[in-house]
Amino acid sequence: MPDTIPEALALDPKAQRIADRKRWMGAFNLSLAAVLLLLVIHSLQGAVDLRDWMVQPWSAAGLLGILGAPLVHGSFEHLAANAISLLMLGTLAGGMYPRATLRALPLMWLGSGAGAWLLGEAGSYHLGASGITHGLMFLVFILGLLRRDRPAIAAAMIAFFLYGGMLLTIFPREIGVSWQAHMGGALGGVLAAFLWRRLDPRQPRQKYSWEIEEELAQADAANPDPEGLELSPSDDVPVLWHRPDPADERGVVLPFRRRG
Repeated sequence: MPDTIPEALALDPKAQRIADRKRWMGAFNLSLAAVLLLLVIHSLQGAVDLRDWMVQPWSAAGLLGILGAPLVHGSFEHLAANAISLLMLGTLAGGMYPRATLRALPLMWLGSGAGAWLLGEAGSYHLGASGITHGLMFLVFILGLLRRDRPAIAAAMIAFFLYGGMLLTIFPREIGVSWQAHMGGALGGVLAAFLWRRLDPRQPRQKYSWEIEEELAQADAANPDPEGLELSPSDDVPVLWHRPDPADERGVVLPFRRRG
């Protein structure tokens, strides 16, 4: 896969801006559609028993929850918290790394459910999309460390500034919070970052004037006369003046007596 943007976009800033706007709007629309889907499912929970779609650790029947648990939430407050995180982190990850994010979603989804099923206590129920939001945060953060270009580092800093607390919520800290699903989703995001860190091309950046001047200065230093117009220095140059000998008396300044 290419590691840089297409040359046509790199040479056309207007086309690049249009492509960037389209990519970010697409990521936002997909994230918003996911949030709306969660709202619709939550509105149906009162009429339909969705207990079988929750993760039940170490239960054969609970394996179905690995697929359905991210769609089910215990309360509207629970849904609202995950919806905001999903909208913001989904837009950030999808806008920066559309290809890697698309491939990472199955790992986050399955990792969230598998973590809850394997690490959870028997008889408990695990539900919610928080495992996926943790996976998105870890995906953006780890890609910033791996890629280390300016846009990737900026996205990682934004993700850490907004949701840096997710680095702690993958461990048991609060009763009633499925840290097991958080850890599984986060591991899915980390694995996806390592697998597909080069899948999305690097974004172009505009060079500053001082950077262009430095490049020109380096090119001149490497090849000071590219067209061969300068003459080579000559070794046979006549000397028109010699420094006088310090022992020569003609070079001595005569002292003058002071008046009075």
